[in-house]
Amino acid sequence: MSQPDTEYDMRSPSLNEGADTKGFVLGVVAMLLAALAMSISPSLVRLADVGPFASAFWRVFLALPILWVWMRYAEAAEPNAARASFTLPTILAGIAFTGDLFFWHLSIMRTTIANATFFATMAPLWVVIFGWLLLRQRVSRATLLGLLVCLAGGTALVVQSLAFNPDRAVGDALAIITGAFFGLYFLAVGAARPKTNAARVTFELSIITSALLFLVAFFFEPRILPQSISGWCVLLALGLISHAGGQGLLSVALGRLPTVFSSLVIFLESIAAALFAWFLFGENVTLLQALGGIVIVAGIWIARPRTP
Repeated sequence: MSQPDTEYDMRSPSLNEGADTKGFVLGVVAMLLAALAMSISPSLVRLADVGPFASAFWRVFLALPILWVWMRYAEAAEPNAARASFTLPTILAGIAFTGDLFFWHLSIMRTTIANATFFATMAPLWVVIFGWLLLRQRVSRATLLGLLVCLAGGTALVVQSLAFNPDRAVGDALAIITGAFFGLYFLAVGAARPKTNAARVTFELSIITSALLFLVAFFFEPRILPQSISGWCVLLALGLISHAGGQGLLSVALGRLPTVFSSLVIFLESIAAALFAWFLFGENVTLLQALGGIVIVAGIWIARPRTP
């Protein structure tokens, strides 16, 4: 007898079905802050005075002390909470995040920041695809509609630079691959969170990611160490803001929100990244792009979990 498709947390649950409204609000706030923290990373990668693989390694490695302190504090505050170490989902999350940063940092150097961020934040599409193919999970109609609206808004953000350009084609393709790995990362962290707290998940997956990225940087980069104080400052900002802040808050959110809805909120990263690129590198923000940002917000609102 075949097993029915599960709906798990991929769908939009009713808030009265065991969900704490306060926890839900905290999850949304954490996801918004995570998107903002991660949105500055493309600009920082461009400003770093090391190659893309080295900056990816330092981004994760420099965050480890902060993540360790957070983990110890979180577990001291809740000594009886679950704290399974290096579970299979956490290991898979570390591997998926390695692939995400590997292709993400390459794409940032080979296409516009707006394009790289848009294709990378198509993770919700991959979450739905991989969730159905690998886990037989389904989503609600409201979530699918919200996803389509967000994709339309995201397309408006980059429509002016989506015309085929051989100079950016490789970077765009790398960003699409990044989105696939980011989708796998969402699913893995979402699976890891019921077994342990956000701090431990983030710290342990970061150990795995930093080890793998060190090997990549060692073999493929001409140098790993930055050559200036400003270079170290950029890498420190990547580690503290984009990784410790962004990925840490994302882990917090994934323990409180449906996986697909969480991945939709990350579309806001596209809006913030476009604004940072405009401010730092003069990449123009047009009226159409502004409307695209509004459409993304509307899509997230459509996909929100419903109260009956």
